[in-house]
Amino acid sequence: MTTTVTRPMPGFDDLDRDWLRARRSVKWHRPGPRVLPAWVADMDFPVSAAVTAALRDAVDRRDLGYPDWPDGSPLRTAFARRMADRYGWAAPADRVREQTDLIQCLQLVLHLATSPGDAVAVQTPNYPPFLATLATMGRRTVPVPMHDTDAGWHMDLAALDATVAREHCKVLVLVNPHNPTGRVLTRGELEEIAAIARRHDLLVISDEIHAELTYAPHRHIPFAGLSPDAASRTVTLTSATKAFNLAAIRCAITHYGPDRLLALRDAQPPDLYGTVSPLGVVATLAAWNDGDAWQRELLTVLDRNRRRVHEVLHAQLPRVRHHLPEATYLAWIDTRLLGLDEPPVERVLRAGDVLLDGGSPFGPDADGFLRLNFATSHAVLEDILTGLTKALGQTPS
Repeated sequence: MTTTVTRPMPGFDDLDRDWLRARRSVKWHRPGPRVLPAWVADMDFPVSAAVTAALRDAVDRRDLGYPDWPDGSPLRTAFARRMADRYGWAAPADRVREQTDLIQCLQLVLHLATSPGDAVAVQTPNYPPFLATLATMGRRTVPVPMHDTDAGWHMDLAALDATVAREHCKVLVLVNPHNPTGRVLTRGELEEIAAIARRHDLLVISDEIHAELTYAPHRHIPFAGLSPDAASRTVTLTSATKAFNLAAIRCAITHYGPDRLLALRDAQPPDLYGTVSPLGVVATLAAWNDGDAWQRELLTVLDRNRRRVHEVLHAQLPRVRHHLPEATYLAWIDTRLLGLDEPPVERVLRAGDVLLDGGSPFGPDADGFLRLNFATSHAVLEDILTGLTKALGQTPS
């Protein structure tokens, strides 16, 4: 079998497993010392030196007082500049508001824009906390299934059009790049979705947190940047946390396109939904201003790793379906043809000592699927794949 050529990447492939297991964050801490974790969407890599230096500087200066942000945090202009530089989207900085994470962003927008019983269309499979949010808030979830084709994962836009009309949807939650399939929608697909949104007067909540983890030749296109109409009906959710491995800083961005929704948000008591930590702002600014070189190296590692996962699955588990992800560091794996007598997450944990995610929390028809996080070193990934293939059938060579 031809294998991916591996050139060790300092800072990414020299991870110390004792260091990983000593971390208090959930990915490595919860499974215990025997299990290799590849479940929750955290990366194993140390954060960039730029972020570490910026946080250390703030602490060393004892600069932990109230921030002086009379017109909002500096994230607002930094976000607008990054969108313009990366994607050519002129996102007005004065329409940016800060929150602690994307789940809170989604919940706040749904709270302001919808009522219990309102129908919300969402791609399935999907990020479990988003689906759980809709259920907890009493919104009527309208699944828009992604379809597995020989060419990859496909979003049936004719079905989307018919579904939102039939179910009288008020909102479309659009995850692009898509978690968990790794699909990146093309400009043509996005323009068709924008036409559907216009035709049915949908609010589009666009989760774009994985945008900076897109692999060439695919290209992320911000939904709100498609046209003035798209901009006027889109709320964009994003954060530096996913592409720079900063989940614990609790810092995210909501960009409001609709005037009425922004006015509703700003009419709320200013601290009702919490305020972002100044250290989260420091880390985000350092990532966006000084972390691009680190991120380029990261993408080289992730590109290598996604290809290795695909290579092993194709060669060693031919009855398992998998498409090379176009973005993210997540592999979505269909084990249904194996006819397992237990959920695959449980099988891989029991027989392979590897903890993956997957199954029904990702939505209807997700039983039999696994989600594997490949954002780790070459050596750790090889052991994860050994455990996976041992549990599901064979051992990688």
